Amino acid sequence: MKSLNIILLEPFFSGSHKQWALGLQKHSSHNIRILSLPGRHWKWRMHGGAISLAKQFNELEEKPDLILATSMLGLGSFLALTREKSATIPVAIYFHENQLTYPWSPKDRDVKNKRNNHYAFINYTAALAADKVFFNSKYHRDSFLGALPKFLNQFPDKREKKNIELIKAKSEVLHLGLDLKRFDAYKDSEKEKEAEALIIWNHRWEYDKRPKAFFKTLFALKEKGMKFKLAVLGEQNDVNPPIFEKAKTILKDEIVHWGYANSFEDYARWMWRADILPVTSNQDFFGGSVVEAMYCDCFPILPNRLAYPEHLPKEIQRDYLYEEGELEIRLEAAIQNVMVTRQVDYQMLVAHYDWQEQIDFYDQRLLGAFSS
Repeated sequence: MKSLNIILLEPFFSGSHKQWALGLQKHSSHNIRILSLPGRHWKWRMHGGAISLAKQFNELEEKPDLILATSMLGLGSFLALTREKSATIPVAIYFHENQLTYPWSPKDRDVKNKRNNHYAFINYTAALAADKVFFNSKYHRDSFLGALPKFLNQFPDKREKKNIELIKAKSEVLHLGLDLKRFDAYKDSEKEKEAEALIIWNHRWEYDKRPKAFFKTLFALKEKGMKFKLAVLGEQNDVNPPIFEKAKTILKDEIVHWGYANSFEDYARWMWRADILPVTSNQDFFGGSVVEAMYCDCFPILPNRLAYPEHLPKEIQRDYLYEEGELEIRLEAAIQNVMVTRQVDYQMLVAHYDWQEQIDFYDQRLLGAFSS
């Protein structure tokens, strides 16, 4: 296989974006150089990131074979500002998320002022400008393409809807690569010793993960007299949804950990100790935290929506996917049968997302983006 020199553009070099970029760089047979900006001020990164990264790119001495951008980059602006150097270079974009189908908070000032469409338009024009468009899940690809007609209908004329088919024709699914094997070093048998089921939250502390639905379910089970333990991890913000403070009080007797894990080792050990992962999110374009928990043999209870069905063979989906209104009874059954669920190998369902399994396909698709 031909080895390419690739420039990877990441305006938000933090969290899962950073892990993905570094994982691809580490495992790929292609030579990947990352140009990045710190992962903060995401709205400003979508506006101004292209200018800063264009400056970095124009200062490079070498000329890459392929440019690989990610979804927070205003790709059209970047290409305009680098046209003397980038004009003949193939360009691919990887969509970790998009602002067209992301469920914005109704409290966001941009929603109130109807400015949120601008961020979606940046994603739309980036997909138009790229030669190849990769999405991290089938759900992500289909929801983005499916939302474009309604999005474009908002505008007064010249909606250019034929562009949707152009984007569709150059779009592919390229599931997120994850460094799952790094969890192996921290596996132990602590969960087998515990009498009570350990429920875990390992998501961001944000409204789109629907923490209110999660905690209210736990409140109801506690009122029923159900016995369980709870570990709450995940990244926090300066202002967290109020339900977290309420839950910290109501569930004080169940809580065994509260707050962000200070190291990967701490996080990994909690993953291996956890028994049940009840998920309530109304946004997940892939679900990396869910896949990580499953790899550590944690029983997932997932809503039958978003990207979650893609992680499960159709013949067993009903065992793990719930419909609206079913979470409480499904979680109650899981707590009661925890000794049984501890014997199931959930890792085999998601082990293929590890970089060692994914990288050959990634390298082929990147070569395809160069050749197309």
